[in-house]
Amino acid sequence: MSPRVATALDLPFGSAGGSVELFLDLYTGENPLIPSRAFMLAPQTHPPRLPSGLELVAVPGKCLSGPPFAAYVNALRRALAQRIDPSNVDVLHLHHLAFGGTPALMRAVPAHPRIALVHGTDLLFAEAHRDQLQVLQESTRLADAIVVPTGAMADRLLQLVPTTDRRKLTKIPWGIPDHLLTAPPARPARRPTGHLRLLYAGRLTSEKGIEALLRAMPVAQAVELSIAAPRHQFHGLTSLLRLLKVHVRYLGWLSRPQLWKAFADHDALVMPSTTLEAMGLVALEAQACGLPVAYQPVPGLNDTLAATGLATDFTNPATLAQALNRLRCAPGLLAALQAAGRTNAARYPLTATAAALTDLGKQLI
Repeated sequence: MSPRVATALDLPFGSAGGSVELFLDLYTGENPLIPSRAFMLAPQTHPPRLPSGLELVAVPGKCLSGPPFAAYVNALRRALAQRIDPSNVDVLHLHHLAFGGTPALMRAVPAHPRIALVHGTDLLFAEAHRDQLQVLQESTRLADAIVVPTGAMADRLLQLVPTTDRRKLTKIPWGIPDHLLTAPPARPARRPTGHLRLLYAGRLTSEKGIEALLRAMPVAQAVELSIAAPRHQFHGLTSLLRLLKVHVRYLGWLSRPQLWKAFADHDALVMPSTTLEAMGLVALEAQACGLPVAYQPVPGLNDTLAATGLATDFTNPATLAQALNRLRCAPGLLAALQAAGRTNAARYPLTATAAALTDLGKQLI
């Protein structure tokens, strides 16, 4: 039998990000890949329909530092302890080694084996916030196993916490839904518009590199850019778009199925991330749907995509413009990247991720 899992992600349900999608993919649905008690924070507004198996806790005060952070963790611990019967749990899955969910869950269920799953935001915030670095250090020390999706994530973790017991580290790549690999949405033949249709999909925080991408747009020729991102973050680009006199098509914040359909209306996904990506799940989803990927070769993306995507320098407008022109004009390049991308995405089925995590849990109990 599979180990009984308790897990928590201290983000409001509805938050954007690959870690959220992975969490929901693994633990929720009518037949979850990993049966569990899975918790997220209740959003401030009335949530849309919850996926089966997800429970919400109404704990306000999420923050990053100081006494308010300690108070928030304690309140979250109490809420989880009231909902979880330790006798019905075999192993904890700790998503994010920083933030409040991991210390709260470990204190609410203190005597069970712990598998920590490292995400990119953990490490980025631990670099920038002292309290989050302390949480990262404590979580690393107390975890029985530490799962990283790429070698780059292990390297960055060891830079931040060099005392980490390397024997705890296990590489388990994140995965994408299997049906994207076996029955992806139909992709019509490319229309000869003469323009290269680019898509950016994801959060618009600084480490995602959207500003560098926009500054390169006036230099590029015959390029159309669409953005699928949270609305409030897109509105934050208004002044920059006016300054640069760049026109983009805003698609809204799309659901996963909507995004998969949008892939068919574009020629390439762009990923201009500036520092680190844990895995780059949206890139793999695009590849599975036949959409080539152009990316900044940062740690994580280098591991995941390598030569199956087009690596270029988004911070240099002339270099990026040249790369985009190659995509638009070089005979056979888009088709070659499309074929290589589909082959690459097939290496990362979500069921393999779930099976590896389940096997690791069995080893610990």
